[in-house]
Amino acid sequence: MATPVLDLQTLRKGCAHCSLQQLCLPAGIGVEGLQQLDSIVRRRRPIARGETLFRTGDDLSAVYVARDGAFKTISISEDGEERVVGFHLPGELIGLDALGDERHRCDAVALTTANVCEVPFDQLADIASQVPGLQHQLLRVIGRSVGRDQDHLDMLARRQASERIALFLHGLAERFRHIGQSDAQFKLPMSREDIAHFLGLALETVSRGFTRLQEDGVIEVDGRRIAILDRVELDRLAHHPEAADARRRVSN
Repeated sequence: MATPVLDLQTLRKGCAHCSLQQLCLPAGIGVEGLQQLDSIVRRRRPIARGETLFRTGDDLSAVYVARDGAFKTISISEDGEERVVGFHLPGELIGLDALGDERHRCDAVALTTANVCEVPFDQLADIASQVPGLQHQLLRVIGRSVGRDQDHLDMLARRQASERIALFLHGLAERFRHIGQSDAQFKLPMSREDIAHFLGLALETVSRGFTRLQEDGVIEVDGRRIAILDRVELDRLAHHPEAADARRRVSN
């Protein structure tokens, strides 16, 4: 009996469709490794906007990837206040917060209707131990997640609201680029209120910040649609606020 021929192109398209390309496509994984990874992926039913993927205290059973749609991860303070601790775009792993003690430390809530791939963590770990390329790429993805957490702390440490907002938009544009979408024009999946909770700012402050960036010609805002008009200035505001302030004083 002839050995069935595996259509690598079809498998790669399937992997890209379920947004696991961060794990397999950049890692140089061979046909067998791709087939192993594809075999454990579970396609869940669509998750409605506002629906919870997992809750604080749930055991780590799987990690998730949104094929489309986006999520926010939130924690609730003792006085019942919601704090947004992260946003997750299509193709980014969700659920890595539970890697430490194998219990989730936050809730994951859909920002939009989303189609999700579920990857059982134990099986993923087993395959990763057998496929060096996947193991290496998984560590890179975990590293990016840690980097985003560090970026969030950096945002919260900024004194000026304008700096926090610029750093947020700059980082979001980079993430859109990384998942193969436009980093010059994109639609925000999250509300202004979510952004305010993420940046530790009042809603009115966030709205004024967006308006100021638009008036300065850095971005163009149309509802949730953002167009970056002056990437150099956005980068300067995000990473070199002193230079941006000096430039503004000169122009005034």
